[in-house]
Amino acid sequence: MPQILESVATVDPVWAQIRAEAAADAAREPILASHLHATLLRHERFEEALSYHLARKLGSEEVGPMLLREVFDEVLAADPSIGEAVRADLVAVLDRDPACRSYAQAFLYFKGFMALQAHRVGHWLWRSGREPIALYLQSRITQLFAVDVHPNARIGRGVMMDHATGIVIGETAVVEDNVSMLHGVTLGGTGKTGGDRHPKVRRDVLIGAGAKILGNLEVGEGSRVAAGSVVLKDVPPRCTVAGVPARVVGCAGCDHPAMSMNHRLEDGEPFDYQI
Repeated sequence: MPQILESVATVDPVWAQIRAEAAADAAREPILASHLHATLLRHERFEEALSYHLARKLGSEEVGPMLLREVFDEVLAADPSIGEAVRADLVAVLDRDPACRSYAQAFLYFKGFMALQAHRVGHWLWRSGREPIALYLQSRITQLFAVDVHPNARIGRGVMMDHATGIVIGETAVVEDNVSMLHGVTLGGTGKTGGDRHPKVRRDVLIGAGAKILGNLEVGEGSRVAAGSVVLKDVPPRCTVAGVPARVVGCAGCDHPAMSMNHRLEDGEPFDYQI
């Protein structure tokens, strides 16, 4: 058995760590042992556990968990990059959220993480022409996790949705790698115009709680959007914007705001910039 665990740790270190954490939690809290075994410990591969966990959450009387799990299994087998993105998201949550103590905790209980992974499956289905089941998943994600992401929205890897309640992301939105956003964020449109109408958030961006970014605009790489801001124009790279409507109030303070998670405006930052 130690050799098997060592092999798993070498091939898939995130999965090996999750299993070790789950085993420790089961020993520490026996009332959870059955739950942890069913959800994590009895599965040989990370993708199997993910499929089982999400299907149990998202299944309903009309679309049972076992049927839904077949869909998850199919998608995860067809596109291994989804599993890679999920692992990157787990690493991001543990690294950036001080409330997160383990990979297993994020995997099992953080609804922003679960909503994002279910969206990844829904996005693959949408892009494969299976729009009805993708829309079903969007509906269930909204009901269970209070996160509404259109299945056509493109989301990169290493993304963290902290708390996540009230996040809305529109159909033509793009969120690149290593972005962090908090609850109440909207990446929306500005009216009834069709076509490409939603924001493009470049990599390493930090979006504060309650921020609204509206229209087919660009939030530049390494920038920060302050909590409660309403962004209606392009945001330059490596800048901080704040206010209603938002304007540039200073630099971003570091090269990777999404990883530093620093939302403060430092004393003395200039306020004479304009977008």
